[in-house]
Amino acid sequence: MTSPSPGPDLSCARLGVLGGSGLYAMEGLEVVEELVVDTPFGAPSDALRLGRLGGMEVVFLARHGRHHTYLPTEVPYRANIWALRSLGVRWILSCSAVGSLREEVRPLDMVVPDQFIDRTHQRPISFFGQGAVAHVSFADPFCAQLSEMLAGTAAGLMPEGRRLHRGGTYLCMEGPAFSSRAESNLYRSWDCSVIGMTNHAEARLAREAEIAYATLAMATDYDCWHQDHDSVTVEMVIANLQANAQLAQAILARASEQIAQARPASPAHTALQHALMTPKDFVPAETRSRLDLFTAPYWGPWQNGANEALKAPNC
Repeated sequence: MTSPSPGPDLSCARLGVLGGSGLYAMEGLEVVEELVVDTPFGAPSDALRLGRLGGMEVVFLARHGRHHTYLPTEVPYRANIWALRSLGVRWILSCSAVGSLREEVRPLDMVVPDQFIDRTHQRPISFFGQGAVAHVSFADPFCAQLSEMLAGTAAGLMPEGRRLHRGGTYLCMEGPAFSSRAESNLYRSWDCSVIGMTNHAEARLAREAEIAYATLAMATDYDCWHQDHDSVTVEMVIANLQANAQLAQAILARASEQIAQARPASPAHTALQHALMTPKDFVPAETRSRLDLFTAPYWGPWQNGANEALKAPNC
């Protein structure tokens, strides 16, 4: 269904950073330029900020908007990922506040998960449809290479008394309310490690966009299952978010240095190579145009002109 592809040139690809609750800007980002990107899927959450960090060109986007104006359900996930890809992003580090579902994952610990369970039901989680079918592999939803690099960086920067946990399942719930006690205990019985409201849609869309994706999950509370701790409150979450912010910034800065040096290739970078099911000649023109940013390596540029990447590096 697709033509073979040797994979993208990563020599001047960019790193994307998605900031979650409590992380609305990137400290240390130099030569910042704000870009307003128009996408076929609407407007992103905010202007994207392009700069340099640790020798790497980095594009930062506040997932909920810089003033936290989007509910988890309302975040324009497709627009956000499309915009990042249009700017040459091929790796994404996603920072996310989560509740802990395991005794050993204490508030203020951090987790680099390796699996998902999705409990959302109101979100578009594919760029495809409307005449074009694709089935990407999602057995391993996080990029193993990128996750290992992120975990190694984070482990070396954790202060005394706080721990980095490698692996674990991220349960993604719809929100915006926190879990009931029964739900929290159900998710624990499924052996989930953390619970959040945002990352699953991002990871699925990043895979279709052929972007390697990893998450730094920052535990703020014990959800509501833990009998010896108060049930989660907004005040508790905000206090721990602020405590996590400085450490997350340091981890991101160090990780960007390592990614700049290694520029790791990932299976995600060719995720569409064997996933496109619909012959290109049968795809409606409007759909073909909307997908051209991702499908051009396999179907060739759309005849009416590819979607030109704004400020994309000239690889």
